[in-house]
This record gives sequence, C-alpha cells and structure tokens, in this order.
Amino acid sequence: MRRRPLVVRRAGAPLIRGAVVGGAGYMAGKAAANAQQDEREQDELIAAASTQPAAAPSWEAAPTPEDLSAQLKRLADLRNAGVLTDEEFALAKQKLLTAPQ
Repeated sequence: MRRRPLVVRRAGAPLIRGAVVGGAGYMAGKAAANAQQDEREQDELIAAASTQPAAAPSWEAAPTPEDLSAQLKRLADLRNAGVLTDEEFALAKQKLLTAPQ
C-alpha cells in the first residue's frame, strides 16, 4: 500500500482567514443596516415637516407701542367716520392687541 506524502500546514492560517472574511462581511452588513436606518429617520423627518403647515413669514417688524397707539387711533377714526362697524372695530382692535410683540 502506498502512503500519501504528509503535508504540513500551519494550524492558524485557516482560522485567521475565516476571521478576516467574516469580520469584513459583518462590517459591510452593519454599514448597510446603519445607512438604511439613517435613510428611514430622514424620511420620517421629511414626512413630519411636510405635514406641518409652514409659518407665515413675518416681513414686518413687531409694532412698537407707538405704532400700536397710532393703529388704534386710526381704527377709532375709521369707526367714528362710519367706515367700520362697532363689531369690525372690536375684532380689529382685539387682533392688534393679541398680536405677538
């Protein structure tokens, strides 16, 4: 019977190769999962932002107390002239007084 020649291998080489390949696969999978999670979170933020009504831009500065007095005086003059009814005057006055300052 013939004997096969004895091949000597290093014992650690297959284990190291397996660890490197397995580690690389793990890292690639983890990176893909993290990218998908980030994409989902971004989509949720976009969806939430698109469902909220946009605030109206404020082009004018908030009225100062002097401006408020002048506006109230103008409303009173309009009411006294008969241009505004008492209800319209009250609504406009309330709107001026409750506007953010």
